[in-house]
Amino acid sequence: MKLSKKTDYALRAIFTLVENYGGSPVSIGDLAYTNRIPKPFLEHIMLDMKTQGWVDSTAGKHGGYRLAKPPSEITMGQIVRFFDGVLAPIGCVSIAHYEPCKQERVCRFRRLMLNVRNYVADMMDKATLASVFAESIVTQREVMDMHLVGGDGI
Repeated sequence: MKLSKKTDYALRAIFTLVENYGGSPVSIGDLAYTNRIPKPFLEHIMLDMKTQGWVDSTAGKHGGYRLAKPPSEITMGQIVRFFDGVLAPIGCVSIAHYEPCKQERVCRFRRLMLNVRNYVADMMDKATLASVFAESIVTQREVMDMHLVGGDGI
């Protein structure tokens, strides 16, 4: 699974709002600057998130965005599915965007990809913004240690 740039930007912005939960609204300019997101692109993303009921906006000089729900009520799965559409690694195991494959009856790795889909979906659906925010930041060493365990290309 690889997140699109749009999903990456949405997650950056919403976690800035999680960090400021209960405080003043965060301006679109501050969200864009803090997260290194092109402002015009972020404006569309924030409108999408507002439509989903995840954020609210306040107009005016001291306006901006804030979470519309507690971070414990929004999941990573909701956000990723909304912006990317799927959590499945291949189309023939996707529920929302199923793509038939001529090899389905004989495919030896489809079962593994289905298990990967189910595992990722379960993790993403259980991961609220609050629980993810509470985790520690991943270090480069952790990334490299996992790389050694899992092999090339993780």
